[in-house]
Amino acid sequence: MPEAPVAEPETRGLTQLAQPSNPEVNAWAVALTVMLATFMEVLDTSVANVALPHIAGSLSASIDESTWVLTSYLVSNAIVLPLAGWFSTLFGRKRFYMVCVAVFTLSSLLCGLATSLWMLILFRILQGVGGGAMQPISQAILVESFPREKQGMAMAVYGMGVVLAPIIGPTLGGWITDDYSWRWIFLINIPVGLLSLALTAMLVFDPPYLERKKLRGLRIDYMGLGLIAVGLGFLEVMLDDGQRKDWFGSNLIVVSAVIACLCLVGVFFWEWHSKDPVVNFRLLKNRNFGLATFTMFLVGFTLYGSTMLLPIFLQTLMGYTALLSGLALSPGGIAVLLLMPLVGKMLSHKVEPRWLLMFGLATSSLGLFIMAGFDLQVDIWTAIRARVVQSIGIAFLFVPLNTLAFSSIAKEKANSATGLINLARNIGGSSGIAFVTTQLARRSQVHQHNLISHVTPFDQRYGEMLHAAGQMLVARGSDASQAAHQAQYLVYGMVQRESMMKAFIDNFWLLAVIFLALAPVMLLMRRISAGQPATGGSHDVQSVDNSARVRQRGSGDRRVGGGTPRLETARSQPD
Repeated sequence: MPEAPVAEPETRGLTQLAQPSNPEVNAWAVALTVMLATFMEVLDTSVANVALPHIAGSLSASIDESTWVLTSYLVSNAIVLPLAGWFSTLFGRKRFYMVCVAVFTLSSLLCGLATSLWMLILFRILQGVGGGAMQPISQAILVESFPREKQGMAMAVYGMGVVLAPIIGPTLGGWITDDYSWRWIFLINIPVGLLSLALTAMLVFDPPYLERKKLRGLRIDYMGLGLIAVGLGFLEVMLDDGQRKDWFGSNLIVVSAVIACLCLVGVFFWEWHSKDPVVNFRLLKNRNFGLATFTMFLVGFTLYGSTMLLPIFLQTLMGYTALLSGLALSPGGIAVLLLMPLVGKMLSHKVEPRWLLMFGLATSSLGLFIMAGFDLQVDIWTAIRARVVQSIGIAFLFVPLNTLAFSSIAKEKANSATGLINLARNIGGSSGIAFVTTQLARRSQVHQHNLISHVTPFDQRYGEMLHAAGQMLVARGSDASQAAHQAQYLVYGMVQRESMMKAFIDNFWLLAVIFLALAPVMLLMRRISAGQPATGGSHDVQSVDNSARVRQRGSGDRRVGGGTPRLETARSQPD
C-alpha cells in the first residue's frame, strides 16, 4: 500500500523518542564506556603542552618547531569534528566510533615510538583524525542512552570529561614528563584505548532510527568537504601560530587568514543551500541551539584562556614550579567533578536551566574579577580560592547549556548537532588562547611604556630608589660603580614585573566582563517545560502523544500493513 513506506519509519522514530535506544544495556555502563576514550582524547589536547621543551631536546628540534606537535593535532582534530555526524550515517555510528578509537590508540603508540620531529608531527595528525569525532559521537550516544528525566545527568557525565580533562592535563603532563619520559604521555593511551574498544563492542549499539547511507549511488559533497577541511585547517594554523609569527606581520598568517575566511564563509552558504549537507548549518536556525552554540564558543574562549593564564602567572611572576602551578588548578577541577552531578540532579528535579546558566556565568565572572584583583604579593591559597569560585560557575554552565541546546533537536539530528557545538567550543578555546597570549604581550608593552616614563633622573622617587638599592648592593660586596649599574637593572626588573602584572589583570578583567555580559543573553532562549527530554523538542513530544491517541482509536481508523495504524502526526520542524 502507498502508506507503508511512511508509517514504518514514523512508528519506529516515535518509539525511540519515547524510550532509550538500548533499554537492555545499563545507561551508566554505556556512559563509562564512551567517556573513557573521550576523556583520553580531550586530555591529549593539553597534556602535551608542558612536554614541548623535552620533546624539542629529545628530537634535536627548536621550541618553535616543536609547537607543530600541538598545531598539527588541533588542525586535523578540528577538520574531522564537524563531519562526525555525516561519517556516522555513512559507515554506521558504532563502527565509525570504534575505527576512530582504534586509529587514535594506534597513532598514540606511533607517537610514543617516533624518532624524529616530523614523524611525531605526522603521527599527531593521524591522532587528531582519530580523536576528532570522539567528542560529538560520545555526546550523541549519552543523550540517547538516558531516559528523558535523566538527560541532565547525561550532560553532567559528558561535562565531567570534557571540562575536567583540560584542567588536569598540564599537571598530569608535567608529572609524567619530569618523572618518566615525554613518550609516556602518548603510551598511556594504549591500555585505555583497548579497554574502550572492548567495552564499546559489547555495550554500544546503533539506534534503529539512525539511517545508513549506501555508498552505491551516493552523491558526496566534495565541495563542502574540501572547503571545511581547508578553512578549519588554515584557521587553526592562524590561531596557533599568530602570536609567534607577529600576526599579520607574517605572510603565513595573512595567507592563512584570507584562505580561512574565504573557505569558511563559502562553506556556510554552500552547505546552507545543499540538500544533503556534510555539516548541517541549518540547525543554527533553532533559537535555543543557535544561542547555545554561540554561548559555548564564548565559554570555550574564557575557560581555555583563563586556564592558560593562571599557571603562566604563577610560574613567571610568582616563581612556582610547573607542577605546583598545575596543582593550584586541581581544587577547581575537583569542584567541577563534585558539582556537575548535582547540577544534573537539579535539572532532573525541574529546576529552570536558564537560571542555572545565569548563576554559573555570574559566579565564573566573580572568580575572574577576584583574579583581576591579584598583585605581586598574592599567596597560592588566594589563587586557589579564586579558581575554585570560577570552577563552581563552570559546573553550572556546561550541563544546562547542553540541555537547552538539544531541547528541540530531534534525536536523528543529534550527531550533526553535537559536531557543531563541540566545534564551537574547540574553536572558542583556540581563539581564547590566541587572544590572551597576544593581549598579554601587547598590554605588557603598553604598561611598560607608561611606567618607564616615571623612571627618569628628574623623578625624585626614582633617584631615592636607586640610591637605596645602590647602598644595599655595596653592603653586599659590590663596588660603587657596579652597584649603580646593578641598581638600574633591579629597577628595570621591577618595571617589567609590574607591567606584566597589569597585563594579567587586564586579561582577567576582560574575561570576567565577557561572562557577565553574556548572562542576560540567556533570557533570549526559549524556556523548556519541566521533564522535557534533552533531545527531541516539543514537536517530538506532541508526536508521541498523537501516536498514543492513534493506538487508542477504534476499528474506524485506517490501517496499514497488517493492522499498524497510520500516523497522522506533524513531523518535527527542520532544525
